[in-house]
Amino acid sequence: MGKNSIRENVGIMIESFVKEALAEDVGRGDLYALVEPAVDASAKIIAKSIGVVAGQTYIDVLAKLEGFQVEWLKNDGESFLIGDIIATFEADSHTLLRCERTILDMLLHASSIATLTRKYVDLIEPYNVKLLDTRKTRPMLRIFEKYATRMGGAVNHRMGLDDSLMIKDTHLKTIENLAEYIEKARRSIPFTAKIEVEAETLYIAQEAMKAKCDIVMCDNMTPAQVEEVVAFRDENYPHILLEASGNISLETIVSYAKTGVDAISSGSMIHQANWIDLSMKMD
Repeated sequence: MGKNSIRENVGIMIESFVKEALAEDVGRGDLYALVEPAVDASAKIIAKSIGVVAGQTYIDVLAKLEGFQVEWLKNDGESFLIGDIIATFEADSHTLLRCERTILDMLLHASSIATLTRKYVDLIEPYNVKLLDTRKTRPMLRIFEKYATRMGGAVNHRMGLDDSLMIKDTHLKTIENLAEYIEKARRSIPFTAKIEVEAETLYIAQEAMKAKCDIVMCDNMTPAQVEEVVAFRDENYPHILLEASGNISLETIVSYAKTGVDAISSGSMIHQANWIDLSMKMD
């Protein structure tokens, strides 16, 4: 599939998501619009807390669908301070007020994730380690929430089971010979798909590397245990990538970044994100 086809498919998914989000709020119609005719109106979104913008891509689609004008003073991925104006809007009053909650909900949800993600990214920036998200997303919101982590500076881990082959501890219970399984998998999965093995001990990590996987995930290990895996990798399999995961928080992430792993994955940047404070005000 070419880049243009991928962009078109993503665009279709975003448009569908935006339509459903608005329809959920509007229901059979906005009762406000039944009372008085529409008038020309303008509004702005003001930051009442600090954060990082995410949601612009989706709100631009909503603006196109609903026919209102939006000007961004802060773009996706940019930081803002209390009192900053994020965006301004112009349309008739019925349109702006019908779309108000959908605009805010998308912007708040995505920006809150991006804001927490940026905190993680800033902490590990000196150690040249990538921050990865996970598949621990809310049902039907994976694309939206992973977009938000990207705006915060993270790199997306796999989107689904079809991206790469991850052999977790639950899978290992069903595999008698890991090396044979990986050799067979190479003949079955796409050439470009990587194979990652989840390891909870040094021994499992060593066996995974010997079995010729592409990535080893050091899962729920202490930083000291991860350092042992890194040392073994560096001496014997320097081409294999290492990922640390499990019990990653703002308090612990630096200790894992110092171990020498290539990446750290965490679901907390999504499921632990607290909503920031943004407000839409009519002029």
